[in-house]
Amino acid sequence: MKRIKKTVSLLLMAILVVSLAACGGTATPPAGSGGASGGSAEAQPILIGHEVALTGGSALWGQSEKNALDMEIEKINAAGGVLGRPLKLIAYDNKAEQAEGVNVANRLVQDGVVAVIGPAQSGVGIAASAVFEEAKIPMIGTTATNEKLTVPEGQTEPLKYIFRACFIDPYQGSVAATFALEDLKVTKAGVLKDVGSDYSTYLAKYFIETFTANGGTIVAEESFRSDELEYKAQLSKIKDAGAELLFIPTMQKEAGLAMKQARELGMECYFLGGDAWASDELVQLGGAATEGGYFVNIASLEDPAIAQWVKDYTAKWGKAPTMPNPVLAVDGLLAVVEAIKATGSTDPTAIAEWLNDCKDVQVLTGKLTIDPASHNPIGKPAVIETVKDGKFVFHKGVTAK
Repeated sequence: MKRIKKTVSLLLMAILVVSLAACGGTATPPAGSGGASGGSAEAQPILIGHEVALTGGSALWGQSEKNALDMEIEKINAAGGVLGRPLKLIAYDNKAEQAEGVNVANRLVQDGVVAVIGPAQSGVGIAASAVFEEAKIPMIGTTATNEKLTVPEGQTEPLKYIFRACFIDPYQGSVAATFALEDLKVTKAGVLKDVGSDYSTYLAKYFIETFTANGGTIVAEESFRSDELEYKAQLSKIKDAGAELLFIPTMQKEAGLAMKQARELGMECYFLGGDAWASDELVQLGGAATEGGYFVNIASLEDPAIAQWVKDYTAKWGKAPTMPNPVLAVDGLLAVVEAIKATGSTDPTAIAEWLNDCKDVQVLTGKLTIDPASHNPIGKPAVIETVKDGKFVFHKGVTAK
């Protein structure tokens, strides 16, 4: 009898083990792991990294980027997520500093993100790209316009895992120079650049190349170093040289102060700049001197294509987005989401390979096509904005050639 009871007990234990195995035999993958998920893995979030400046001088754009991504991810998750899994944004503050950008990149790799949106600054992006390239995790820069981000100096092929959602400095400089010559009808320009900034240095370079190649003359090229706030000595030389236009390819702080100082010196020329002007701080620091200034931008609040999105953002966050960063961040996210859907996988390499051949994908700012030879978008639109009554007003649109 004891032997029978013992045998029955062993059989019951065996049945219990089999039953438990059937209920929970599939291991739950890590949160950011690749592959289409099923069963219990459906509840595991897909981790999306965000390299962003949330403090410091670039925080105005960075916070707007994060707000935009949070809003878009909330919308995607409310509609069922991606591959039946929710998205989760992992955002770290890089303070718009290269060293901190590398630290953030390492943290995001350790967290197991499947892709990274940002950073916005070219220098930070170039520094962080080495980490993501080695870790084989795709990174999509938002407003990092320096061409070396995706194709490092001395190389002819793009980095396999590094992309961008915006146009590059050569195009932006060309747009600015063409606008100066054809729309403003000037032939003599002066340049005031920040030699401590890759953004400023390269944008000045490409403006000068296009301006002079098409009949214009650079009558004076002056410079300063980052954190210098007094430019009257340089501006006096530009004034004396007879500049009809002053090109200031700097951040909003320096540009606003330069315009104010230029007007104080009696300069009556046009002012022209790049996308970094798109901050309220430009007008706050430059005051009335900024009135009538023009700048190239990646997107405009007045673009009819994003009117509903701007309305939704403003309603949710109580203020309008600080352009152009948030729309480029959403473009990058939507491209990653489409890559995951198309491949049925969250494997970072699969996402990168799909992005390499990305063509006519619907994103917030239109259709996104990536050039496999450079990992830059093809045909990305640009706009010219002007300062009117202290506000940024759409002036005209330009399509990339």
